[in-house]
Amino acid sequence: MQSWAAEELRYADLGDQRLNRRLVRVVEDLARQPSASVPQASGTWAATKAVYRFWDSERVAPEAIRASHTRSTVERVRGHEWVLAVQDTTNLDFAHHPQTKGLGPLDNAFQWGLKVHSTLAVSSEGVPLGLLCQEVWARNPASKGSRHRRRKREIHEKESQRWLTALEASQQTVPAEVQVVMVADREADIYALFALPRRRGAHLLIRGTHERRTGEVGYLWETMRQSPVCGRYTFEVRRKKDAPARQATVWVRHAHLEVQPPRHHPKRSTLKPVCVQGVLAEEEDPPPGVEPVCWLLLTTLPVDDLADAQRCLRWSSYRWLIERYHFVLKSGCRLEQLQLEEAERIQRALATYCIVAWRLLWLTYEARRNPDTPCDQVLEACEWQALYCRIHRTSQPPGTPPTLWRAVRWIAQLGGFLGRKSDGEPGVKTIWLGLRRLNDLAAMWQLLHPSPSPDSS
Repeated sequence: MQSWAAEELRYADLGDQRLNRRLVRVVEDLARQPSASVPQASGTWAATKAVYRFWDSERVAPEAIRASHTRSTVERVRGHEWVLAVQDTTNLDFAHHPQTKGLGPLDNAFQWGLKVHSTLAVSSEGVPLGLLCQEVWARNPASKGSRHRRRKREIHEKESQRWLTALEASQQTVPAEVQVVMVADREADIYALFALPRRRGAHLLIRGTHERRTGEVGYLWETMRQSPVCGRYTFEVRRKKDAPARQATVWVRHAHLEVQPPRHHPKRSTLKPVCVQGVLAEEEDPPPGVEPVCWLLLTTLPVDDLADAQRCLRWSSYRWLIERYHFVLKSGCRLEQLQLEEAERIQRALATYCIVAWRLLWLTYEARRNPDTPCDQVLEACEWQALYCRIHRTSQPPGTPPTLWRAVRWIAQLGGFLGRKSDGEPGVKTIWLGLRRLNDLAAMWQLLHPSPSPDSS
C-alpha cells in the first residue's frame, strides 16, 4: 500500500525522480517522529546525511516542495462548497545561531531570522486541508528604524502587501467553483485589502481594530454599538495559560458600513469608500476577573440576520488554526533548533516541515470532525495494532481496526494525555509526543510479527 506521504507528494517535480523519492522518504521519517532531531528521525547516519544533502542542494527549490503539497490541497478543497483561507505571519528566530547567513532583523534588537506568512485552507467545519501559499523573507538590515515613515509609502512598498499577495494567490489557487473566504486577524484591517478587486465567490472576514470613519459623521465602534441587537450567541472560549475553557454568551449586532480611505493615504482624494458588513459580539455577563469577549468583524459576506452573523463568528474562530500550525512548526517540529548555515537551507527545511506540520494538525481535527472513520485509513496495520496492544496490555489485537477518534486519543495517552472527563479532546502537542513513542512501538511490533514473505506460500 502506498504511504500517505507518497500519495500527498505524488505531484512532486524537483527535476529528478531521485530527489522526488528522497522528499517522500524525508517527510515520512520526520512525520513519524516530528519532535525528534533529524538524526533521531532518520535512524541511520546515511539517512541523516541524505536529509542534509537534500536541504543543501541548489536543485531543490522550496517553492517546488510546497507546490507538490498545494496541488494535493487543491484536490481536497474541490470537495467543499466553502473553504476558508486563514492567514497569519510568524517569526523564525535563529538569534542563537549567529553564524547563519542570509537572515535579517525581526521584531526587536535581540531577534534575527526569517519572516513567514502562511495561508492555510480550512474546511467550513474547521478541518485543516493544507497549505495554499506561503511567503518567506528576510528583512533588509538597512531598513531597520524606517517604521515611522511607513505612512508615506505605498502599500506595495510595505510588508502589509503580504496580505494582498496571499489573497490574490488564494483566489488563483482555489478552484473557481469553490467559494473562498480569507480569514485574518487585526493586522489585516487595511483599506487596501478591502479595496482590492476580488473574483466572484471570494470574500473577506477580518477582525477589526481601527477606529475609522464609516460615513459622513459616524465612527466604527459608535455605529456598531448603536445598531440594534439581533440576538444572543453562546460558544466555548478556548482555554488559555491562565484560564480554563469556558462558555461565553454574547450580544450580537450587525450593520452595513462604508470603510473610508485612510487620512494619510497619498492618493486619498482619488479613492472611494468600500462597502462591508460589520458584526459586533460583546459578552453580556463575564465571570469576575475575566476579560469579556469583544469581537468586531468586518466582512464582505452577506449578513442579514443572526444566523449569518453566527456563521461569521464561527468561521473567524477558526483563525486559531493558523496559530496552531505555526506552533507545530516551531515547537512540534523544532524548526528553530536546526543548525543550518544558510537561509536557503532553512527555507528548504521549512518547506519540508510544512507538510509534516499540516499532517499533525489535520490528524488532530479530523479525529474530532469525523470520529467514526476507521483508523487504518490513517495508520498502518503495525501502528494501530501495536497501539491497541500497548494501551490494553494485551498481545492480541482485534480483527477490525478501532475508530480514528479512539486511536488518536490512545496516541495522545502515549504523549501524556490523561483523558479525564474535564480534559476535553487531546491537543496537538500530546499527539506529536505520542507519535514519537508509537514509532518505537510499531518498529518493535514489526520485529515480533514479521509479515509473511511472498515466497512463503
